[in-house]
Formats: sequence, structure tokens, C-alpha cells
Amino acid sequence: MNKVFWVLLIVLGLAAPWLTYPVFAMKLLCFALFACAFNLLLGYVGLLSFGHAAFFGGAAYITGHVITAWGFGPLPGILTGTLFAMMLGAIFGALAIRRQGIYFAMITLALAQIIFFLALKLPFTGGENGLQGIPRGTLLGVFDLNEPITMYYFVFAVFMVGFLIIYRTIHSPFGQILTAIRENEPRARSLGYNVERFKLIAFTLSATLAGTAGATKAVIFQFASLTDVHWQMSGEVVLMTLLGGMGTLFGPIAGAAAVITLQDELASFGSWVQVAIGGIFVVCVLLFRRGFVGELARLVKAKSS
Repeated sequence: MNKVFWVLLIVLGLAAPWLTYPVFAMKLLCFALFACAFNLLLGYVGLLSFGHAAFFGGAAYITGHVITAWGFGPLPGILTGTLFAMMLGAIFGALAIRRQGIYFAMITLALAQIIFFLALKLPFTGGENGLQGIPRGTLLGVFDLNEPITMYYFVFAVFMVGFLIIYRTIHSPFGQILTAIRENEPRARSLGYNVERFKLIAFTLSATLAGTAGATKAVIFQFASLTDVHWQMSGEVVLMTLLGGMGTLFGPIAGAAAVITLQDELASFGSWVQVAIGGIFVVCVLLFRRGFVGELARLVKAKSS
């Protein structure tokens, strides 16, 4: 089953700019990586964060600033934004992981609101206007990222690197320990594992990859805005993860594709698009408790047995 998803991912990824608008495909890849990063925390550790927009949007602002003001290229800019998200994730994680359930979620939300306030008030962010005019530049001084096809394949490469990191993490002894913590934390603790340390590492890695997604999005659209750090962005990534299938490898990609496609197709409805997506989400949760990919995997497993 996983082999089929891998083939589909690679084939569709390579063919996407010829099948749809490259900018739409790039946006989808950014949010797919964002959802996969979030799923690493929620699906494999069992920690529900409402503050991941801080890493996504914070990295977007930092990347935009170092490219615009400091003259960084697109790749060093994205790496700088990713590094910022990693440090921010380590700080937030150290403050939040000692709490569980709704208390953990509320702490992450409160910390993210601090980043939102800073994005609104700091001079280099542009306030309500956002950080605009971020140049794409050239990759390694050779590839012109102002060309949509070239930019797309750069974004696809970034996505694949991030996705492979997540895949390797999940299928490693470290990933097995995370799953054990999710299933039975007291038992994992009794076996001698430092639960807080493993949670902090997972939180930081999730924040880092979320930052990579946000930094890449800033280069694609050439701006960073308050929408990127708003609490609603954290809600959207939760929606993507649950729709696709929490705790599945490819589920968040399917969930991100569904949400981004719906937002694009229903854009003519204006603010009502959120109502439509909310209604679809309720129906999907009632009919597909495990998400799209989760239910599909269950059906395939049932038929094979």
C-alpha cells in the first residue's frame, strides 16, 4: 500500500506543473509539508498544538527579512527561517511539554499569540501590510526562480527532503519510542525513557519543518502576512491532518490537497468558504473517522485479511 502512495506522490509531484497552475501546486506542497510536520507531533506523539502558526509564519517573516534587507539568496533565506523556527520550537517546547491535553494546547496558543503581536508591532514586519516584495532571486547563482517551472521543482525538492526526514523519523527507533509514549506514557516512563526529552525533540523537529514550509511559502508568494501567524492558520493545519488521517504517513498530504483545493474552488463565495469547508469537515469526520487515507488503509487491510 505504501509503495503505491510513494509512486503516486513522485509521479504526481513531477507532473503537477504540467497538469495545473504551478503556483497552486507550490502552495499545495507547502501546506502538505506543514501538515506532515504537524502530524509528526499530533499523530505520533499525541500532542495537540494550537500554536504551529508561530513557526510557519515566524519563519516566513525571518526569511523575507534576510532576503530583502540582508541580500540572502533564496536557499540561505529558507535555511535561516528554518533555523529560527527550530530555536523558537525548542523554547516553546521547553515551556509547554510538561503539560498535557487542553493545557498543552492552550499554552502553545498563548505563546503563538505573542509571535502574532510581535509580527504586528515590530518595524521590519510591515505591520498590517505585511512584508512585501520578497525577491525570489536565483538558486546557486544558476537557476532563475522567477521562472514558475524552475521555482516549482525547487519547492518540490524542498518538500521531498522534509517529507523524507519525517519518514525516516517515524520508521526509526526514535519514532517507535514516540509511538510508545502516545499509546502509554506511564509505561514508557517506567521503561526508563526520558519522556520529556523525547517530546521536546519531537516538538522541535515538528516546529523546524513547519518553519521550512512557511519560509518556502514566503519565497513563492514573495510576501509574509499576519495571516501566516494567525491562530486560524493553526486551526487549518489541524483540519488538514484530521481530514487526511492523523497518524498516517500520507494522510496529511491528502488532507492538505483537499483543503487547499476547496479554498481555491470555493473562493468565489468569499467569507462563506469557511462555512462550506466547516460543513464538509463535519461530514467527513462523521463518515471517515480515521480520515481519507486512514479509512482507505483500513479497507485494504480488511480485504487482504
